[in-house]
Amino acid sequence: MKRPIAGAALAALTAVFAVAASAQDTIRVGAPLPMTGPLSPEAVKQQRGYNLWAETANAAGGVKVGAKRMKVEIVYVDYQSNTPRAVQAAEKLITQDKVSFLFSPFGSGATKAASGVSEKYGVPTLAATASSAQVYDQGYKYLFGTFTPNDTLTEPLSDIVRKAAPGVHRVAILARNDLFPLAIAQEMEKSAKKRGMSVVYFEKYAIGTLDHASALTQIKAQAPHWIFATGYTNDLVLMRKQMADLKLEAPVITMIAAPAYQEWIDATGKLSENVTSAAWWHPAVRYKGKDLFGSTESFVKRFQAKYKTLPDYAEASAAAAGAILQMAIEKAGTIDPAKVRNALASFNETTFWGPVKFGPTGQIVSLEPPVFQIQGGKPTVIHPAAIRQGELRLGVK
Repeated sequence: MKRPIAGAALAALTAVFAVAASAQDTIRVGAPLPMTGPLSPEAVKQQRGYNLWAETANAAGGVKVGAKRMKVEIVYVDYQSNTPRAVQAAEKLITQDKVSFLFSPFGSGATKAASGVSEKYGVPTLAATASSAQVYDQGYKYLFGTFTPNDTLTEPLSDIVRKAAPGVHRVAILARNDLFPLAIAQEMEKSAKKRGMSVVYFEKYAIGTLDHASALTQIKAQAPHWIFATGYTNDLVLMRKQMADLKLEAPVITMIAAPAYQEWIDATGKLSENVTSAAWWHPAVRYKGKDLFGSTESFVKRFQAKYKTLPDYAEASAAAAGAILQMAIEKAGTIDPAKVRNALASFNETTFWGPVKFGPTGQIVSLEPPVFQIQGGKPTVIHPAAIRQGELRLGVK
């Protein structure tokens, strides 16, 4: 009677060990994303990039960790476009789902809020969509971001406008009251004033605003030469359409960050024409990298083959975060968090995303972000000179 029980126990124990061994052969990376709610379009982009990296790594046999290879598993949690839930999701991924590494939530605000969790547990975290200095000035050691600071977008943009249109000197700014959109609007204010321009309007709109008509009417009354608006996809689709309804025009219209997305161009149609923007990457860049994608061209081809569209900066940044994490793990030769963290801190390599080196706060300091304008229904790079595809076009006042 005892032998069958012993056999069953042995079989159960063997199954437990098999599961444990399987888990040990897998690198689990947590990714809290706003898969539902108003930021869901941005979550789709992040997921595309992360999945492309994981699938590419696994197809090549996995990540090389010392003498063996380990497959990648990304564990997603939906935080419903709610920042407090993003913090809870990060905690769950670390303490319950037992991930070894994290990709941060979307945007600067949620990244800043959740970064305290990964710091508390000593989990290396790659932030693929956080550019605001306020995210990185907390003295944390386990957070690394693929976006340069916000002024690396507003400074070249302001230089281009000043050179091409010296008559532009009245600037109106409308910003989503959220960490990144507000922070980059504040940098725009500094960049404009630095060049002798007058900021004749600067207001914030609440997250979830469904009507911008009042603010846009006030902007129209100021007769600005340059309208600078910040927000995410849904915000800026609505805003651009309401500007047209109110016949609000200016020689220069800039929106950050949505015009980098094909979805925004498709949704606004002809209204997207001549809108300027800036981002941290563009398919026109050409880098030969040491990462698994090998080059910008190779990454773009892989992305197009899978998703039937060109990648934008958000999608590329997510894939780059995975590629950088993989290179750091392979350099460390282990998935030990402290050793991988040290490999990230000393990282200095070129990838398809560009040259990657993190500064003392963990924010990347090695990229020159492209400035572009929608021309002929497509983003056309107007800076830097090495990848320029066209010149700035002014709208009709």
